[in-house]
Amino acid sequence: MIEIGIDSFAARPTNNSESKTSASQAIIELLERIELADAVGLDVFGIGEHHRKEFLDSAPSMILAAAASKTKKIRLTSAVTVLSAADPVRVFQNYATLDLISQGRAEMVVGRGSFIESFPLFGFKLEDYDALFSEKLDLLLQIQKNEEVTWSGKFRPALKNQTIYPRPMQDPLPIWLGVGGTPESFARAGILGLPLMVAIIGGETHRFRPLIDLYRASGIKAGHAPEKLKVGLHSLGYVGKNSQEAVDNYFPGYAETFTRIGKERGWPPVTRERFNAQTGLTGALLVGGPEEIADKILRHSTSLGGISRLCFQMDNAGLSHQQLLDSIELIGTKVKPLVNS
Repeated sequence: MIEIGIDSFAARPTNNSESKTSASQAIIELLERIELADAVGLDVFGIGEHHRKEFLDSAPSMILAAAASKTKKIRLTSAVTVLSAADPVRVFQNYATLDLISQGRAEMVVGRGSFIESFPLFGFKLEDYDALFSEKLDLLLQIQKNEEVTWSGKFRPALKNQTIYPRPMQDPLPIWLGVGGTPESFARAGILGLPLMVAIIGGETHRFRPLIDLYRASGIKAGHAPEKLKVGLHSLGYVGKNSQEAVDNYFPGYAETFTRIGKERGWPPVTRERFNAQTGLTGALLVGGPEEIADKILRHSTSLGGISRLCFQMDNAGLSHQQLLDSIELIGTKVKPLVNS
C-alpha cells in the first residue's frame, strides 16, 4: 500500500498580498482543504515551513493543531521542519503537543530547507549549514527516545539530566528525514534508520534510484530492518478531470512561480517544452487526469524499488481554492484507489 497525501506551503494569495484579511481567509481555506483531504480518505497532510512574504507557514505546528480539531483520521506532519534554525527541544514539544491534540496522528519531516532566509532571521551562520543540522538532529533523536536527556554540543547550551515534556501519545513520535539530492543526506538517513522523504521537484524521478539504493544499503549495513527503511516522495503535481484540464489550469501559475524563483537561483525561465518533458512518462511532475497520474505513481514506485508514501504539492501555481478542492477530491476518490487496487 502506498500512502497518498498533500503537502502545502500555505501560499499567500497573489491577488492581494498586502491584505491581512486576505491572508486570514487563505488560512481558513487551507484548513478547509485539510478537512476535505481527511473526508475523502487521504492518508497524510503536510505543512511546510518558510519565512518569506509569499508563504503563510512560518509556524506550521499552529496550522496543524487547528487542523487536528477539524479532522479525524488523517496524519498531520511538517513538510519540512527547518531544524537547522530551530531549537530541537521546542520542536519536539510542539509536535508532541500536536500528537496529544490529534490523538496520535502527528509526525514531522525534518530537513535543512530549500531557502536560506531562516539563518539570518534566527541568528545562525550559513557556513554552519550542515553542522547545525547534524547536531540538532542528534539532540532531537535523543529527545524522541528519552524522557530525560543529557547532551552537549556547539550551537546550543548543554542539557544535564533534563526532562523534556510533554511526551507524545505515540512512542516514538515518527520523525522522517527530508532530503534533496546529496548522497550524504541519503546515507545519513539510512545509518540512523529514519524513514526518508525525498523532494523531487524536477528532472526524471528514476535518476534518484542510486541515492535511494544508497539509503537502503546504508540502513541495512547499520543493522536496521529493511521494512523500517521507508521511502516517501514529495512531488509537484495537480490532478484534473483529464490531462488537458490539468495542464491548462496548472501551467500558467507554475511557469510564473518557478521563473520567479529561478531568478534567485540561476535557473532558466520555464518554457512549455520543458514543462511538457516534466509531465511526460518519466518526468517528475504529476500533472494530469486520475488514471494517468495513478499509473505514473506506480511507475515511479517501481523505478525506485518501492515507495511507501507520495505527497502532492499543489499550491505553487496560483490555483484557486476551488481548483485545489476539486483536485484533492479527485486524488482521494480516484487516484488513491487506483494506486492501491
